[in-house]
Amino acid sequence: MTDTAVRHVPDAKANTRPDDSIPKTSLSPLAVLLIEFALAVGGFGIGTGEFVIMGLLPNVAETYQVSIPTAGYVISAYALGVVIGAPIIAILSARLPRRTLLLALMGVFAVGNILSAMAPSFWSFTALRFVTGLPHGAYFGVASLVAAYMVPPNKRARAVGRVMLGLTIATLLGTPLATFMGQMLSWRSAFYLVGFIGLLTVALVWFFQPRDKVQEGASIRRELSAFGKTQVWLTLGIASVGFGGMFSVFSYIASTTTQTAGLPVTMVSIVIALFGIGMNVGNIVGSRLADISLKGTIGGTMVFYVAVMLAFATFAHIPVMLYITVFLVGCGFACGPALQTRLMDVAADAQTLAAASNHSAFNIANALGAWLGGLVIAWGWGFQATGYVGAVLSLIGLCVFGVSVALERKAKPSA
Repeated sequence: MTDTAVRHVPDAKANTRPDDSIPKTSLSPLAVLLIEFALAVGGFGIGTGEFVIMGLLPNVAETYQVSIPTAGYVISAYALGVVIGAPIIAILSARLPRRTLLLALMGVFAVGNILSAMAPSFWSFTALRFVTGLPHGAYFGVASLVAAYMVPPNKRARAVGRVMLGLTIATLLGTPLATFMGQMLSWRSAFYLVGFIGLLTVALVWFFQPRDKVQEGASIRRELSAFGKTQVWLTLGIASVGFGGMFSVFSYIASTTTQTAGLPVTMVSIVIALFGIGMNVGNIVGSRLADISLKGTIGGTMVFYVAVMLAFATFAHIPVMLYITVFLVGCGFACGPALQTRLMDVAADAQTLAAASNHSAFNIANALGAWLGGLVIAWGWGFQATGYVGAVLSLIGLCVFGVSVALERKAKPSA
């Protein structure tokens, strides 16, 4: 494949230093679209692989003769892989071209899922889920950077949103279809399918993503400098706490639907679909809003989440209100592209580590939300009380955002 040029657009808000890994000639709009499509397919595969296990846990437990709670360790193992893998891979791959890194990450993901489908024992399956989670955060981080650098600064969030669209569509289509396939045939077939999507992504990136060179001055030390920036930590804090409410509600949505709202179990899939539709709407609308006002979108989403979570906690026992509030909880994903883009701004030269760590933060939010939601349920407050957990976490996320903005304003006069 010949070296195709990629247009470089410096980060107008933070990192104005040219990105030497990006050739200077423009790509055609079609070439940009094909690259974004290739990256989104990878996001679709990752999203499907991450969430499909939740619907297939009983099948996995039956195959390996373990309890369902024990089978749940595989979910934790994958999440741990994401949290650990994102920063470590970003640091160790500092001297790799982004195209090479994307191919390697998706290759590991594809092979990991195929081997997961072949795992002979529960603990080998658990270990393979951990390994498969390692590329998750780094892939999304690098893919977001590639997408953002192909467009003008005022369209970066929309480019990131189009890559993230693969993840949100997975919650709506990929996960339900893979779950159905796994239930009808075998849960192993679902992971073979995800592995195939990973291999397809490798092929698409190979053909459509231009070859690049390592950014001038790239090094492990430079990437590590991201963790010396207060604004990076504060932005990651918004994601790891502020998004905990979404996972607090979603982790127990099946029981909320059947036990709190009194709906038949057949309606659980409808409620989950509404959540997926909300995520897609939020991703599309939020990425456009972020290009207009990045900080306004982040702060506005946190305020929105506080209100929606309180509404969920108050009205989830009414079926029609459950449908509405679950859809709106999904819409809160509007903050995703905005946070990813802000990390690019505040990380300066260490963008790969910061962007990849965003997905570690989301998985921390997943663990935190599910744990706190489980606590209030165990205390007898009911499943809809997970909304109160969400409101508190969103309020804390809003406070972290307020501190971030205040420090940024304070630093401006001396800049």
